Amino acid sequence: MRIAAAVAGLAGLALVATACAGTTGAPAGADTSPTGTATTTEGRVAVSYAGGIAVLDGETLEVVDELATEEFTRLNAFGDGKTIAVTTSAGFQMLDTTAPALTDVVFDATAAGHVVTHHGRTVLFDDGSGTTTILDTDAFAQGYGVAPETSTYTAASPHHGVSIVLEDGTLLTTVGTAEGRSGAVALEPHDDHYHDLASSDQCPGIHGEGTAEGEAVIFGCENGALLYSDGTFTKFTAPDAYGRMGNAYVSETSPVVVGDYKNDPDAEGYLLNAVTLIDTAAKTYRVVTLPPNVQYTFRDIARGPGDLAYILATDGQVHVLDPASGEIAASHPVIGAWTGPVQWQDPHPAIKVNGDRAYVTEPATNSVHAVDLTTGEVVASVVLPHTPNELAVALG
Repeated sequence: MRIAAAVAGLAGLALVATACAGTTGAPAGADTSPTGTATTTEGRVAVSYAGGIAVLDGETLEVVDELATEEFTRLNAFGDGKTIAVTTSAGFQMLDTTAPALTDVVFDATAAGHVVTHHGRTVLFDDGSGTTTILDTDAFAQGYGVAPETSTYTAASPHHGVSIVLEDGTLLTTVGTAEGRSGAVALEPHDDHYHDLASSDQCPGIHGEGTAEGEAVIFGCENGALLYSDGTFTKFTAPDAYGRMGNAYVSETSPVVVGDYKNDPDAEGYLLNAVTLIDTAAKTYRVVTLPPNVQYTFRDIARGPGDLAYILATDGQVHVLDPASGEIAASHPVIGAWTGPVQWQDPHPAIKVNGDRAYVTEPATNSVHAVDLTTGEVVASVVLPHTPNELAVALG
């Protein structure tokens, strides 16, 4: 980790923070003046577009500022109410949404991947090296000029993985290689090493992670799902030979996990029409086929008020799914009908939730909308000068 020259010699750190030429500020001649007065600096919304990121006020959706960056970046909530982790070719760059500014803090990674926040810790996973970097979620409470303390764990082989740290310090992390992924392991940290607590190799293609009530952690598999709870792994088997769950949508106050579901490995496109419902307390697993008009991608499910699931479907409506029954309880029109992307990176509608409010992108109109999930009413909208792609909220 390097922030200027101040942090050389800090043990166990993997933060690279040199000034990134061309990644901070807007292009020369661009109008970066805010379009209105922000009501709060907490819970701001970051929207990526080709070559930049717009920071929006969480209440009004007014554009606070625009920042130039790489052609394609991914956005991840860091968990402190102000920071967004931006994945770039250099690694995980910290975006301060209160300034706003792309800071000089970059956690070096050869292939920056998943960011997971849980119980006061934020975990970064570098697919290119298999390295997990762990730091306190409030690491930037005093600003971005001092290197935070971190610890790291490096997997036996690099792979597209994910890690999470539980309240007691247990590290859960995926196991795999560049050729394939097989399962997960639970590790107990010691001063200079980790001790294996439990493991499972029964989760081919393991991908995604979510933590439900009682620190029940779920991972998706190509043939079901893998649960870690009370020190033990439990495998759930899909009803189809190929039954892939790749993303978990969770609430830490509900034992029920909502997962995406795909049962045709040869299907073209990224639209899905079924979900998995996993009760981590009762240890039950089932697949629910949604109504024909409720098709979605990995960007289009979020948990919200009442521990319900909110699905932004191709018919332009936000459908409210009751995870307990698997039924659609209500539907709210928000955007125009849309079609699935050709490539997953292509701009297509996304939904993120903060409290009772959902944020929805509409690339066809270059718009972002705020929706009151208690009423289904669109309470704010903004038209951007760019086509929105990735979306993140500075949760905290």
